[in-house]
Amino acid sequence: MQATAPRMTDRFERPLRDLRISVTDRCNFRCPYCMPEETYGERYHFLPRRDLLSFEEIERLVRIFCELDAMKIRITGGEPLLRAELSKLIAKLARIEGLADLALTTNGYSLPSRAQELRDAGLGRVTVSLDSLDDEVFKYMNGRGFAVAQVLDGIAAAKRVGLRPIKLNCVVQRGVNDHTIVDLARHFRGTGHIVRFIEFMDVGTLNRWQHSQVVSAKEILARIDAELPLVPASPNYPGEVAQRYLYADGGGEIGLIASVSQPFCGDCTRARLTPDGHLVTCLFATGGEDLKTPLRAGASDEELRTVIRAVWSKRTDRYSEERSGKASPLLSPTERARIEMYQIGG
Repeated sequence: MQATAPRMTDRFERPLRDLRISVTDRCNFRCPYCMPEETYGERYHFLPRRDLLSFEEIERLVRIFCELDAMKIRITGGEPLLRAELSKLIAKLARIEGLADLALTTNGYSLPSRAQELRDAGLGRVTVSLDSLDDEVFKYMNGRGFAVAQVLDGIAAAKRVGLRPIKLNCVVQRGVNDHTIVDLARHFRGTGHIVRFIEFMDVGTLNRWQHSQVVSAKEILARIDAELPLVPASPNYPGEVAQRYLYADGGGEIGLIASVSQPFCGDCTRARLTPDGHLVTCLFATGGEDLKTPLRAGASDEELRTVIRAVWSKRTDRYSEERSGKASPLLSPTERARIEMYQIGG
């Protein structure tokens, strides 16, 4: 009998189970908490095509990650549907042995016309960013004045073609959209979709994050529960980022992602791959390991596995837990160099 290879874990015995792949740094939205318009305007230079990992390079790396026990792949951006012929990549990844879950996170704007081709290519499910149903709030938060109706059409298209379960991510900012969260929960209650409310996080360095703008998961829960009673539910699997709550009347569930007030670093099993091929081990990282250069220089699969193992085995990331222990939320000079969200997805 062939011996089983030892499980790959980091310094805190956390395995690698999830890989989030950012296929582009471009986006058609300019959400202030991610890509503020004043920085990422018309003159901003995004990565040229030659610097992006090709679909064949991504496929090869995903095969290696799956051999190292990654089971869940999420395609992100920027806005991943801006990457030309994305369904071809989906089809390649869907055929990889050992892959248990293939999902995509999108702002939903292009979903009405793309949902069917993505499903046909082998995509399993989608997560759609939706910060408010209020049209004026939504237009402000996407930074481009896009109406919410197009995204709702995209969600309907995803449901129609069978991209389920559909999760909807709402980043909650005090004084911006927190007054609309109950309406959002009420709208999708009974639809089978899961709305996940996310505390405003200090990802990157350009979103002018302030702790005073954070609405805690506890407060979000209290506001919704007061009108739509909720009961706690157990996680679906170890390391699930969202705390689950079910509607007491059986109308479905919501999720709360409390990275600021209740950090969950201890269960984090996620790695990220940037559009230009850097392996990043934390959403709040200051950099990553270059995999593209050895990949294009002719490195073997075993050599790439060795690099990935070395990076993960040294991993000690627990930024959110360390942040919660600080007396001041202000960033140090070193922390100001953190990778921006649009480069590594959510």
